[in-house]
Amino acid sequence: MYPSLQSFPSGVFGDFERLRRELDDVFGLGTAPTSIRSAGPGAFPAINVGHTPASVEVYAFAPGIDPDKVEVTLDRGVLILSGERPSSLPEGSDQQPVVSVYSRERLSGRFKRAISLPDDVDPERVTATYRDGVLHISVGRREAAQPKRITIQ
Repeated sequence: MYPSLQSFPSGVFGDFERLRRELDDVFGLGTAPTSIRSAGPGAFPAINVGHTPASVEVYAFAPGIDPDKVEVTLDRGVLILSGERPSSLPEGSDQQPVVSVYSRERLSGRFKRAISLPDDVDPERVTATYRDGVLHISVGRREAAQPKRITIQ
C-alpha cells in the first residue's frame, strides 16, 4: 500500500471537523452542542469557559445589554446568567407594522444560560465585571484544591 495513505497528518481530522461545522452553518444544521458542557451554536449569550489553577473564568459576549438588568447567581455549583436584551426594531400595532423584517440575526428578548462549574469552586470568591459588551465572571477555587509543591527531604 502507499506509505502516504498509512500515516495521516495529525491535523487532517481537525480539518474535516472544521469543514463539517462550516457546512452545518451554511445549511442551518448547526443545532447540536459542540461539547457536553455547551449549548448549540446561536445560543445567547455566547460564552467561553476556562480555568486557571486559582479560578474558573467565564466570558459571556452580550453586547447591547444593560448590565444592571443581568442577573448572575451561583447555586450548588451552577452559574446562572439571566436577563433580557431589548429589541432594536421600533414597535407598531398588529394592523400597522412600522418595519418589514426580511432577516433577523440579532437575538432579542429574555435569555437564561446555566453553566456547570467544578466542585472545588468557592461561592464566596465571585467577581463580575461588564465592559465593551463582555461580561467577565471569575469564580475562585478553594485553597484546599490548589496544587501544592511538596519538598523532598
